[in-house]
Amino acid sequence: MFDQIFQCAATIARYRAAPLRRSRVSYLSHWAERGAKPLTLRRLARAQVMAIRYLDLGEEGEVTPAALSEAVSRWARRDTGRRGPSARDRAAFARQVTGWLRFAGRLESSGKPRSRNEERVEAYVQHMLRERGCSASTALAVRGRVAEFLRHIEGEGLALADVEVSTVDDALRRKAEASGCSRVTLAAHATALRSFFRYAESRSWCQAGIAESIVAPRIFRLASLPSGPSREEVRSLIATTDGDRPASVRDRAILLLLSVCGLRAGEVRRLRLEDIDWDAGTLCLHNTKNGRSRTDPLGSSVGAALIRYLREVRPSTAWREVFLTVRAPVRPMHGSGIPEMVRWRMRKAGIEGPRRGAHSLRHAFAQRLLAEGFSMHEIGECLGHRCPEATAVYAKVDLASLRQVADIGLEGLA
Repeated sequence: MFDQIFQCAATIARYRAAPLRRSRVSYLSHWAERGAKPLTLRRLARAQVMAIRYLDLGEEGEVTPAALSEAVSRWARRDTGRRGPSARDRAAFARQVTGWLRFAGRLESSGKPRSRNEERVEAYVQHMLRERGCSASTALAVRGRVAEFLRHIEGEGLALADVEVSTVDDALRRKAEASGCSRVTLAAHATALRSFFRYAESRSWCQAGIAESIVAPRIFRLASLPSGPSREEVRSLIATTDGDRPASVRDRAILLLLSVCGLRAGEVRRLRLEDIDWDAGTLCLHNTKNGRSRTDPLGSSVGAALIRYLREVRPSTAWREVFLTVRAPVRPMHGSGIPEMVRWRMRKAGIEGPRRGAHSLRHAFAQRLLAEGFSMHEIGECLGHRCPEATAVYAKVDLASLRQVADIGLEGLA
């Protein structure tokens, strides 16, 4: 391993002779398998040797967080020059050492016990995953909303058993006043709390009848207009990926799938190598929202961007997902990775608007089809909608047709 990341024979020999060689090599190999570059591996190797010195590590024993913090401080004071390591260098060193110790099973946990409410939230999350069949993303979102409410009542000095319906109503009202949440956001919080209290009531954690008394704000169907960037804005967005940088090549393929094919961010993230039929020029898309799969055509521009990404940027790895991180550790993109990338590039392109996420490109795709004369049924097929009602909202944004209706004369009736 060391002869692969260092060139000097004396340096290689020094790292081979340092203590805990097997543990150090195992961790470096773990990172190398995940796509870490030689520079990253050299930094990790140096941090390991420094950690052994300043922690006085032996073959056995765990390192406490306090001991690690003190070792980082002593490492930072080692330089007698005018400038010591920066705060960023200290954080990087601590992160490198912590990762190795945790990987080796040598880092002692903080020992901080979880509160009763934290244990209840985790039990409810496991119930959602195992009994109700909810997706991990749904369980994660609900966990955050329920945990926020439980922290609120803890701050008020209330136990879960003391909560009443008025307590929940007051918490939702305060949230609306403090953060200016929309009705949709408040409805999501109310729905999460209603579900949690239903489960809590079955476990005798709370008073009976709270779940059924939680009232969510009423949401009216088709009350809002889907908004997306214009064609010119989409072009400027894609132009931010010009160049040969690995991230730009990858992001260009993603943006074309979102804006030219109208895919959801989750569909792009879950796309696997075997889902691309190059001979037929199609994509097999798996939609966890409605549990169905569909086949969409792969346009020439999107195909060219995908081919370039696969040939020039995507590393050789066992992962089957098409889109991976460009920095080590190489792994499939996180659930929020694509939306965050789109928002960042929209800011870079100077695109303003109330919605600047990945889904806004899907709205722009639907609006473009509508403007070009496609029927609602055809647009729904392209978007993968299961029922016509899901596509009906786009009828409200066909302003050109609405203006034609408005210009119709009343022929003397007025």
